[in-house]
Amino acid sequence: MIPASDRIRIGDTEVLRLLDGTFRVDGGAMFGVIPRTLWASKAAPDRENRVTLALNCYLVRTPEATLLLDTGVGPDVSRRHTDFYSFDRRPGLLESLAELGLDPCDIDVVVNSHLHFDHCGGNTLKQADGTWAPAFPRARYVVQRGEWERALHPVERDRPSYRPDRLEPLAGSGRLVLLDGDGPVVPGVDAVLVAGHTAFHQGVRVTSAGRTFFFAADAVPTAAHVDLDTIMSFDLYPVETFDAKKILLAQAEKEAWALGFSHDLRTPFGWLRRTGRRLDVVPAGGAEND
Repeated sequence: MIPASDRIRIGDTEVLRLLDGTFRVDGGAMFGVIPRTLWASKAAPDRENRVTLALNCYLVRTPEATLLLDTGVGPDVSRRHTDFYSFDRRPGLLESLAELGLDPCDIDVVVNSHLHFDHCGGNTLKQADGTWAPAFPRARYVVQRGEWERALHPVERDRPSYRPDRLEPLAGSGRLVLLDGDGPVVPGVDAVLVAGHTAFHQGVRVTSAGRTFFFAADAVPTAAHVDLDTIMSFDLYPVETFDAKKILLAQAEKEAWALGFSHDLRTPFGWLRRTGRRLDVVPAGGAEND
């Protein structure tokens, strides 16, 4: 059962966090230059200094369409990645959809924030003959053009993060939509370029009845990352991340947006509240927010 804390409603649109599972990464890498004594109070590390992160996907149901924002790592995780990141795929994206009475054919649009394997691994499924096919056969797949090009032809540093063999079938499906910067996806849903983690990383803004939900993806991967200086060492362009976060969070605070975090297990939704110079996240799930 999807818990109440994993749902919000803004106007006539419902947003749900669907958990594709969890994984573990080095806490120092996740929090960058922030000292362990500070970040450990927000994300307790294990004996190997690893913190547990969520693989959050968001289901958006508007009057016009049903969308998925990111698709997690997917069911076909390599043994190497499983061992390295300790993936635990419970409950799983497809299983969570089934619990809601939804079939992959019920998804109209998939929006990928970027194409690192832990955000788009569920885009395609491995077939009996070893080939890959779209996991959501009726859906349009929306991504930034620059991100798509880099994912299919990654430079050496990026190569471990991308799986071009799993993405290429989308191009042949006729269902791939490439954006060049900000743009509409469906009425009430817009893609917004928030560069830094990758050069063409995007967030998703959902608006209804004058309220806004914003999926920040890896620009603000957990509630602890609302601190401007808390930037992952995985970010390819940390200065751009800082600048993009500053603009994004200022608008989110001013306009009382609900934020969605790609890797926060405990806080899938949050409002921003300022106390002096400090910006805190207040959990927002489980309530009518219109």
